[in-house]
Amino acid sequence: MATPESQDAWGDFWALNSKGQTQGGSAGGDSGGCLPQRWAAIEQAQQMAWHGFVSDLDSGARLLDLATGDGRVLRWMLGKRTDLQLIGIDLAPKLPMPPKGTETRGGVPMEELPFEDDRFHAVSSQFGFEYGDVTKVSAEIARVLAPGGKVGLMVHRGDGPILEHNRTRRNQLLWALKEKAVARKVKSALKAGSTGIDRAAKIAGKVAEQGAQKFGQSSPAWEIPEAIRRSCLMGRQAGVGSITETIGIIEGHAKNELGRIKSLSGACKTADARNKIVSAFDAHGLALRDTQAIREPTGRELADFITFG
Repeated sequence: MATPESQDAWGDFWALNSKGQTQGGSAGGDSGGCLPQRWAAIEQAQQMAWHGFVSDLDSGARLLDLATGDGRVLRWMLGKRTDLQLIGIDLAPKLPMPPKGTETRGGVPMEELPFEDDRFHAVSSQFGFEYGDVTKVSAEIARVLAPGGKVGLMVHRGDGPILEHNRTRRNQLLWALKEKAVARKVKSALKAGSTGIDRAAKIAGKVAEQGAQKFGQSSPAWEIPEAIRRSCLMGRQAGVGSITETIGIIEGHAKNELGRIKSLSGACKTADARNKIVSAFDAHGLALRDTQAIREPTGRELADFITFG
């Protein structure tokens, strides 16, 4: 089941994503999520799977999307079927603006859905179901699903590129925060007052240079110390206290990302225990219909799309 720590981590993640939308993005946009932005082909494969899922729903059917995040699955479905009534829920308390024509609600656990019995004709989840308590969530899905309804779950794979990508980021975050201890060293230098700002900036700059050489300038190993360096330089007039506060915010976001990656790793383990998932749905009369592998352009399997009904 999702923990308060993972709730904070994903809340931070979607709050930052929402800020990105105000800078030219669109609600429910393809901002990348857990995937690098360049993996557009992967999202296309995901989109096609959801198009197939909603293609045979009755006109005006009601669909609930669990752990909806930025609502991209809702947007993809709406692009295929404008007649559907689409609503999404997510544990994160603050969510980006939902796609036009849909509704999303934050702060809602999958284990306690605020809907009456037999409300929906279909329930979906992309990289969300496996973050919850399998037994409780499957029971709630069965409760709100109308007779004859169907369930579609796109779930992580522990051997896939998504976890691999995020583990790489985890190692880079830990390199900056723990191995190089850039935030701690900079805050220590700042204790010298205004004379320590230049020294603090140099410390952060050196770590940023090392991070770029070791991991690349798109890595958090560069991003974190570089952000701290700039905070030092830009905070001269505001003073040491303001700089220290900004560094604390940078650390907080980094630690929340570590929490998100930890929850992702746990979700992969849950998804890989496929027999438990199948048994949980079967206990409520929802049999496994199909399992389809979702692949990246190289052919590597990154997720499984499983349906029940």
